[in-house]
Amino acid sequence: MGLSKNGTIDINGQIINLNDYPLLQGIDLPEDLRQLGQNQLRQVSADVRQFMIDVICRIGGHFGAGLGVVELTVAAHYAFNTPHDKVIFDTGHQGYPHKILTGRKELLHTIRQKGGLSPFLKRGESEYDVFGAGHATTSISSALGVAAARDLNGDDYHVVAVIGDGAMTGGMAYEAMNNCGLQGRRIIVVLNDNRMSIAPNEWAVSNYFTQIAQKSVIQKMRESIWDISGEFGTWGDRFRKVASRIEDGVRAVVTPGMLFEALGFKYFGPTNGHNVTRLVDLFEFAKTIDGPVLLHVMTEKGKGFAPAEADQKQRLHALGGPTDKITGKAIKSPNALPSPPKYQDVFGNAAVEIAKANPKVVAITAAMPDGTGLNPFKAALPERFFDVGIAEEHAVTFAAGLATEGIIPIVAIYSTFLQRGFDQIVHDCSIQNLPVVFALDRAGLAGADGPTHHGSLDLSYLRIIQNMVVMAPKDEAELRDMLYTAVNYKGGPIAIRYPRGSGIGVEMREEFTELSIGKGEKVREGRDVAILAIGDMVPRAVEAAEKLAEEGISVEVINARFAKPVDTALIDEIGERFDKVVTLENNVVAGGFGSAVLEYVATQPYAHNLDILVHGLPADTFVQHGDSDELLAELDLMPDGIARVVRSFIGLPATAQLLEI
Repeated sequence: MGLSKNGTIDINGQIINLNDYPLLQGIDLPEDLRQLGQNQLRQVSADVRQFMIDVICRIGGHFGAGLGVVELTVAAHYAFNTPHDKVIFDTGHQGYPHKILTGRKELLHTIRQKGGLSPFLKRGESEYDVFGAGHATTSISSALGVAAARDLNGDDYHVVAVIGDGAMTGGMAYEAMNNCGLQGRRIIVVLNDNRMSIAPNEWAVSNYFTQIAQKSVIQKMRESIWDISGEFGTWGDRFRKVASRIEDGVRAVVTPGMLFEALGFKYFGPTNGHNVTRLVDLFEFAKTIDGPVLLHVMTEKGKGFAPAEADQKQRLHALGGPTDKITGKAIKSPNALPSPPKYQDVFGNAAVEIAKANPKVVAITAAMPDGTGLNPFKAALPERFFDVGIAEEHAVTFAAGLATEGIIPIVAIYSTFLQRGFDQIVHDCSIQNLPVVFALDRAGLAGADGPTHHGSLDLSYLRIIQNMVVMAPKDEAELRDMLYTAVNYKGGPIAIRYPRGSGIGVEMREEFTELSIGKGEKVREGRDVAILAIGDMVPRAVEAAEKLAEEGISVEVINARFAKPVDTALIDEIGERFDKVVTLENNVVAGGFGSAVLEYVATQPYAHNLDILVHGLPADTFVQHGDSDELLAELDLMPDGIARVVRSFIGLPATAQLLEI
């Protein structure tokens, strides 16, 4: 799969010919784009959009956000002298057109694949990626840091931060904007307002923006002045400045200018984010202003692709794989077998069942009702469902407030995003010992989204918090029981972490079983070596044990269930019967489940007779993007690799058969 000499890209036998994109095929870097006339930028935008549709529909990837910022990205690279001028994107979902224009169009078909392009912005990938972007609300803070460094170093270049309206639900954006106003540095913030984040926005200011955008009289007046004055050169610029002063009084009353100017910004907008030539003019004008500037640009997520425009829920935020270009529906292999339910769906449906039986249960998400599986809860119990936007810190403390009054909040947040709420978990939940339930989706390696989205730290960062209980299910059925257990637990905060993707296909019981806190279970008897596994590593450990049994190696497998508190009675039993123990986790080995076992064993009299190998994700290396199973295999965390690790640990050659020794 790759680029051939005649300008075509072969994607699994499907050919994309770069000659089908007449202007884009001649653009390798932004300097090539800037050789074109401004009147050619509409065609460039059309080429970029069609190329992105053609490639991503074949391989999958983030989709809607990138389609919405095609004109914005073309205009930015045309108006600014990148990479000398710095353009910093927020999150990275919107970064695909940027990659296409900055020397990576011929590699776009490798995006999110192991060894291919990063799904987000990555400094090590290109000098045009000024700042890595995986989590939202970082662009303004980082851009201000770049602008301050520019001034300290005595350099002269423009700094632009592009941030979506969804990211504006995060408090960090306002902290940064407040500091921009205080510092007064030359910086341009582009608010890409498409009224959505991943799902439709939960943002009061967004509703205000929408109302203002509909007040067309002022907007038309502004655009008329802009168009007419543009014909008069220097005098036109002066006329624009005078007109803008007259407009200030009106704008402060009926536009968001009042909000942003209170933070120290010169505000311009809202303007049409799909008029590429007007955007270039707007950028050129913004370059002449000293101090912080905010350009409010209205765009449409999924622009130019009919199935995305028709998808009111997410605008085809991402495609999971090959997709029909006409219908927008996933293309499934005719021989594909039905998959077990996804963990997120098992969780979401269980949450609805539990909440219907218990009127005190509510659900909270941070702008991810679909990804966390809470859409059924939202539909069934809307008055007990809360989407707080991209504001994880607020979600945690909001839940703590609910818990003080006897409500049982289930806070469903991706593992990697809950890192943002660490202080709130400690200060607002754990110190006060409040019964808040944390449901951490995408725990462990999350696959193609890479290191910013891997949930590789949660066992470590949660286990160290006092009063916290931390558990992980071995399969989708146990997830249901753990959620039921968590909701009924009154002893303080409690967390469940579970992986991305489908379950393993176990039988699902209708009833729930409440588990004993801190108690594991023996799932396989053995005599030579014991594996203490947690979460999604348990079924892999069982499969590895079966492989080793064929070689005459008898392996006992324990489903630990709890990283905190660990089952000390079960560990004692293992410690008395075995001299070799392997701990297994889909988490960094530093401070995780294995560390918990080591800490306990070190205090016991049998410690000097017991060798323990802690096996999991590397402690000091960020795992990159790729298929989850492929990454786990590389780290010896799939059954074959686990078997290989066990053989080596007990002193056998990696490929030896025990009976042949």
